[in-house]
Amino acid sequence: MELFQRMQYKDVQPNVVTFIGVLNACANMVALKLEKGRFAHEQIIQSGWDSNIFVGTNVVDMYAKCGSIEDARNVFNKMPYQNVVMVLGHVKCGQR
Repeated sequence: MELFQRMQYKDVQPNVVTFIGVLNACANMVALKLEKGRFAHEQIIQSGWDSNIFVGTNVVDMYAKCGSIEDARNVFNKMPYQNVVMVLGHVKCGQR
């Protein structure tokens, strides 16, 4: 997360690999993970990577792991291709 923030400060544009790493870090952080994940998601949208299937899948996964199924569902419903990640997020959170 610190490197991601430094990249923005130095106006270095993140790519798919950067965003996937940031989303995974957010999903695994104990404190402030949802807030940081939402910030990363905003950056993804602004940079135009939100239509990338790999990035979109990781956004859904991050929201599901953070317990925000509504956000995960919203992102999933906007994805051009949908896959099993959303189902796994529901199962992990005890929803059916």
